[in-house]
Amino acid sequence: MSILKDFKDFAIKGNVIDLAVAVIIGGAFGKIVSSMVEDMIMPVIGAIIGKLDFSNLYIVLGTLPEGVPDTLENLKKLKIPVLAYGRFLTVSVDFMILAFIIFLMVRLITRLKKQDEPIEATPVEVPISEEILLLREIRDQLKKSS
Repeated sequence: MSILKDFKDFAIKGNVIDLAVAVIIGGAFGKIVSSMVEDMIMPVIGAIIGKLDFSNLYIVLGTLPEGVPDTLENLKKLKIPVLAYGRFLTVSVDFMILAFIIFLMVRLITRLKKQDEPIEATPVEVPISEEILLLREIRDQLKKSS
């Protein structure tokens, strides 16, 4: 029973719930970024470079049987070894964009936290008046004599 109570205490803590929400939002956000890269950015880059479709860039590593259409999909179905570097390029661009956006979000959150932190006041030395110093001497003398 103690294990269930410990797990409940752990699961209810704010950090675990925040992490779960972050993972769910991150997964959905990752799909948005992937779609943006695959459907918008890579076609533009391909058009600039020369009408290339990055998803179909590959090098056949095995022997291609005669009569088989030379497409990445067909080669993968036939289990012919293929170095599909186009997909890797697309995923790399996807990762770089996602990493940059996460960097910007963390940077923004860090700035917001710094603004919320209270500014510590530096102690200022206040000059002690002659009367206070004299009263302290009298107090110390009275302590010694008693």
